[in-house]
Amino acid sequence: MPAVSAPVIKLVQRTTEPAGVQTLRSTAAAVIAYSVAVWALPEPAPLTAPLTALLVVQVTLYATLTTGIRRVNSVVVGVLIAIAFSSLVGLSWWSLGLTIFTSLMIGRLVRVNEFVPEVAISAMLVLGVSQVADTAWDRVWETLIGAVVGLLFNLLLAPPVWVRSAGVSIDSLATRMGTMLRSMGEEVVGNNPVSRAAARLHEARKLDHDIVEVDASLRQAEESLTLNPRVRQGLLHRVVLRTGLDTLEICAVVLRVLSRTLTDLAKARTEETLFPADVAALLQELFGQLAEAVESFAELVTSSLAADGEAAEDRLAEALARSRATRDRVADLLLEDVQEHPRQWQLHGALLAEIDRVLAELDIDERTKRLGEELDRRSAEAHERHPRLRSLIRRLSRVTT
Repeated sequence: MPAVSAPVIKLVQRTTEPAGVQTLRSTAAAVIAYSVAVWALPEPAPLTAPLTALLVVQVTLYATLTTGIRRVNSVVVGVLIAIAFSSLVGLSWWSLGLTIFTSLMIGRLVRVNEFVPEVAISAMLVLGVSQVADTAWDRVWETLIGAVVGLLFNLLLAPPVWVRSAGVSIDSLATRMGTMLRSMGEEVVGNNPVSRAAARLHEARKLDHDIVEVDASLRQAEESLTLNPRVRQGLLHRVVLRTGLDTLEICAVVLRVLSRTLTDLAKARTEETLFPADVAALLQELFGQLAEAVESFAELVTSSLAADGEAAEDRLAEALARSRATRDRVADLLLEDVQEHPRQWQLHGALLAEIDRVLAELDIDERTKRLGEELDRRSAEAHERHPRLRSLIRRLSRVTT
């Protein structure tokens, strides 16, 4: 079997990403819309049809259904405005300016929301090529052809589900948090310079940016699952991923507070070790166990197979059990240390409270309870808002399977 070159492999990998797939899907829909318009209309170059299809086709079916209507509305309004101006005046600098101004004003009145500029863009394109009203009316039919092709393209060829990319993002976030916890465990041994503790605090604060990126990836995954007839348990997948990210986000906040506590201890104990040797050794072990628990939790959240999920849950349960046992031993030693050296006792208590918070957030029973509550809440909301649409989706799911 011939070897595949590295550039080809990289190209294939890129086409499986959201941007790559969107490029291929948009191109195919535009070409199909153009071909249909050439066959159905007398216009030699019906470019409005591929333009509309390009605007309507989105990455996910949910985005197509929710934003596609507004996009079509914006294009149709722009075409109608161009028809009116082409009937009255020709193309000149003042008519172009008046067309743009009118399009933007009417775009806000017809409530196309974020697609107001597309009203003016459509009007300019049509005005530039349509000087006669009879010819301009063909642009309306082109727009409708492009809209229908774009909608049917995503309805018949359902977009891919982006759960895997969201899972990779969640795993990466958990891995970084685990690495940070292990580093903090190494730094509690001996004397920790204030500069190093402050650098760790700065690193923990930057987790907010990572969470924003993961949230964007997760939103795309949620949209790809919503109203997708190829997905049977879309709601369950969405809730599992979303509640998982919420838990990691809380853990990231606690991790930042934990870094703050260790930084305050480093400032107060510049000439001595942060903790006695026996306490430091147990804390290092505890931070390693917490890192393993966070990583196992992310693996549990992103596991797609039942067997993988059970194995991840077992690893998480074991990591939490060992963490709680080590935490209790650390608490006993810290109590003895505070009784002998009461300085900064409040920071010792804060350290234990923050560790308890992480353990509570990762608790399997609490997670199961939250999942059940969130599923019930979202199911009730979905049925109340779109009862007929949900019934249609269930019928489509039965037909496709």
